[in-house]
Amino acid sequence: MTDPTVPAASSTWVEPEIYYAGLATVHVAAGALITDENGHVLLVKPNYQPYWLVPGGMAEEGEAPEDACVRELGEELGISIRLGRLLTVDWAPPYGYRTRPLVHLLFDGGTLRDTPIRLQTAELDDHAFVPVDRAVTMLSSATAARIPAALAARERQTTVYRPTGVRTG
Repeated sequence: MTDPTVPAASSTWVEPEIYYAGLATVHVAAGALITDENGHVLLVKPNYQPYWLVPGGMAEEGEAPEDACVRELGEELGISIRLGRLLTVDWAPPYGYRTRPLVHLLFDGGTLRDTPIRLQTAELDDHAFVPVDRAVTMLSSATAARIPAALAARERQTTVYRPTGVRTG
């Protein structure tokens, strides 16, 4: 692959800052699939929307997704865990007030045993370990589909790409 900022004999040279400023940008969010000894999935209930969520959150400018996830778990649940493999990658087009596409990365947060959770009440009202079949009814449809995909990816030791809400034509 050639570097587009390096002039070729038949092309016009572009300043690197101009080239990179014109590239597509996305919002990045990261979450953790955390289960208990019974295989129940940890969900959190934010106070700013009707649906429950997988724990995690948005990456800050320049922050690696896995670092954002670990930071959010610490801030919102008071837990410190080592993330495992990347389980799912979701892509969604801009929607409503979100003017950029969203990439959501879901990491394996492992099994939580006897770890106290200290809920950040400024953003969250509740948390619960929920059986998978019930968990998918508590989440938005886009988020709900991540759970079975992530559990299957965990079992197969793979990563699943899930382009959701892809708009065509």
